[in-house]
Amino acid sequence: MKVTLTTNGQTQDTFIYTGGKAWVDGQPTAVMIHGVLNDHSVWILQSRYLAHHGYNVLAFDLPGHGQSTGAPPATVEAAAAHIWALLDVLKIEKAALIGHSFGALIALQAAAERPAACTHLGLVGIAYPMRVSPVLLELSQSDPLKAIDMVNTFSHSTLAPPPSALGPGTWLYGASRALMRRILRSNRTDNVFHIGFNACNQYAGGEAAMGVVTQHAVKTRFVLADGDQMTPPKATKSLTSLALHATTAMVHGGHQLMLEAPEETLRAIADFLTV
Repeated sequence: MKVTLTTNGQTQDTFIYTGGKAWVDGQPTAVMIHGVLNDHSVWILQSRYLAHHGYNVLAFDLPGHGQSTGAPPATVEAAAAHIWALLDVLKIEKAALIGHSFGALIALQAAAERPAACTHLGLVGIAYPMRVSPVLLELSQSDPLKAIDMVNTFSHSTLAPPPSALGPGTWLYGASRALMRRILRSNRTDNVFHIGFNACNQYAGGEAAMGVVTQHAVKTRFVLADGDQMTPPKATKSLTSLALHATTAMVHGGHQLMLEAPEETLRAIADFLTV
């Protein structure tokens, strides 16, 4: 479905994937937020499972990405504001926020802005600070296709997923590279690759946001991958040291753990949402 928002005098459409299920009043809501140069499809297994097991799912394309229009968010804070604007239009008072990578920073910031409205906070493949190497940041602007190849090299720990993800024999590296190229082409005005990387690199509110989340006892889970080279588990220490009541689930895979370790990642999320 598509939801139309008007912010700062600009009208934009946000595409939302609901996991193939219609909205059911009274069910809990799970919002799933993708990372840089991705879209809703990276959550395909997890979103469909939740939608068929008692949740209203909102897996959306960020503004300026995929099937969503509007300017891509230049900061984590702008993206977090978009989430709440979207939920306000849909008249959703409370939701679980689940984000991957850039999306995890967005989920964290959004939870800190309205902790009482966040039932659960799932931080998948997160790091803080989420520094991007100067070389990769520059290439995302000057030679994005080369940067895409580099990111995919570091984002995967295996070439083919188990059957529960995209099907036996699927080439993860090629599928991810094709997705990133498609999302890059989907916006002919703005380089969503460089804008997203720059937003990750400049975000400085992680510790303050985690402090608010902890103070308000928002249920939080870190879902990390032991083979993640983009956001290695050790890079979460500045957040986990503040998240006094959070839990951590470690799965076997790389940065694209939703596809490399789909069942483990799903279990880590689904079990957490029942707490």
